[in-house]
Amino acid sequence: MTSSFVPPHTAPAPAHTPWSPRMWGLLVVLAGNMLIDALEVSVALVALPAIGTDLGAPLTTTQWTITGFAAGFGGLMLFGARVVALLGRRRVYLAALLGFAAASVVGALAEDPSLLTATRVVKGFCAALTAPTGLAIIATAFPEGPPRNRALSVYTLFGAGGFTAGLLLSGWLTDISWRLTFAFPAPAVLVLFALGLRLIPGATADGTPVDRAGQPPGTADGHPGRPDGDTARHLPGTARRRYGFASAGAFLAGLLALIQGITSVPAHGWADLRSTGPLALAGATLFLFVALERASAQPLVRFEALRSWAMIRSALGAACLNGSYLGMLFVLTHQLQSLAGWSPPQAAAAFLPAAVPLMVTALYSGRIVARFGAPRLIAAGAVLPLAGYLLLLRAPWPPAYATGILPTMLLVGAGFVLSFAALNMQATSHLPPAERGAGSGLYQTAVQVGAALSVALVAALLPEAAPDAGTTPAEIAAACRPALTLVAVVGALGLLTALTGLRPRRTGPS
Repeated sequence: MTSSFVPPHTAPAPAHTPWSPRMWGLLVVLAGNMLIDALEVSVALVALPAIGTDLGAPLTTTQWTITGFAAGFGGLMLFGARVVALLGRRRVYLAALLGFAAASVVGALAEDPSLLTATRVVKGFCAALTAPTGLAIIATAFPEGPPRNRALSVYTLFGAGGFTAGLLLSGWLTDISWRLTFAFPAPAVLVLFALGLRLIPGATADGTPVDRAGQPPGTADGHPGRPDGDTARHLPGTARRRYGFASAGAFLAGLLALIQGITSVPAHGWADLRSTGPLALAGATLFLFVALERASAQPLVRFEALRSWAMIRSALGAACLNGSYLGMLFVLTHQLQSLAGWSPPQAAAAFLPAAVPLMVTALYSGRIVARFGAPRLIAAGAVLPLAGYLLLLRAPWPPAYATGILPTMLLVGAGFVLSFAALNMQATSHLPPAERGAGSGLYQTAVQVGAALSVALVAALLPEAAPDAGTTPAEIAAACRPALTLVAVVGALGLLTALTGLRPRRTGPS
């Protein structure tokens, strides 16, 4: 779920307005790519033990297949928004598709963990370009009202179903070869690219979206589109805008160095330069990022969005929700496959009860939030996963699925149903309209950074070596308990953050 970028407030709309084949084709391209972006984490998750065995890599190295994607996604999200604004949606979207396909092929052929990690970072950046841009293309190419609502509903469903689809695919493909889990997106994305060349609209000089025939994409339905981002480079003053390469590089380098430092501590200790060096570099580069942003006339980060407590609570709560969930799955992947000997299809099936509920209820999430209110749902949604993590902590070894793992999966799945959309909606609800785009970027960055750091910390706490033949079940369970305890602590932090949103606040000037 770490790569989902879907509007949570959509609902099914009446289908009384017919669409042209071109409009349907455009939606297939956008929704299909959203599906692939969303399944990228789950397909890698189940393949982790096979990757480690084949490449001879420890957990602290294989974790990069998860954290690398999250770091590329979250670390370059704000930079990606600037690139799209300057170069235009169509050309950036198509280029990102090609980059994603190329990185998929290289990753599938990689024999070195460092090369595999690099491809994961590239794919994360490509997802950061296509996921929000696809949503923006829908907002410009589909007429306002029922047609656009219907398109957003399809986009939402595909995004929410991506994680589930990834589990199903990874369980099947990893049983054949883990390389297939990284290779299979390439041909699918190339098909989407070929269709996108014909269907993704460009723009005229005055900003009106047009298709390859020079017509507005909605004219077949009698509804012209709205201005598209492809003309951003022609707007007054845009030519003087900067990409922000230095800021983006500093933030991504700081995030990657922090992950490397965290995962180096178990092998080298706190006193070794191989641990303290990356951590010191992370502190320096992140400080440089803040200094560059403060000094820039056109920063990537709009710090005004951080003045909203609702925004901060939502970002932290979503980071804890997503981070604790992926951390738990990382631990269970290690336990079930590497320690208990489960096959990849069995492990994937075990995770499905946590992923399916959000997909089933995605189209109705807006109604749920409207009925019960975001703060209540966020708090309830934080309680349930924490209860599941505590239950998993008490589970004996070997794990009993029906009484230990399954209840945890159901509780986590219910937590996502209640709070995932509410967190998205609350994040920008108190921001002025002009700041909501920047706030959404900050929120998504926090979600991905939370996932990357949680998985890195969990990987650092898990034992590297397989247990000896004489190791007792109690000793095996105790070896994994620190990592599960961290997952529970992150979940508890999310609950505490959610509870602060329930306190009545005095009204006053905003």
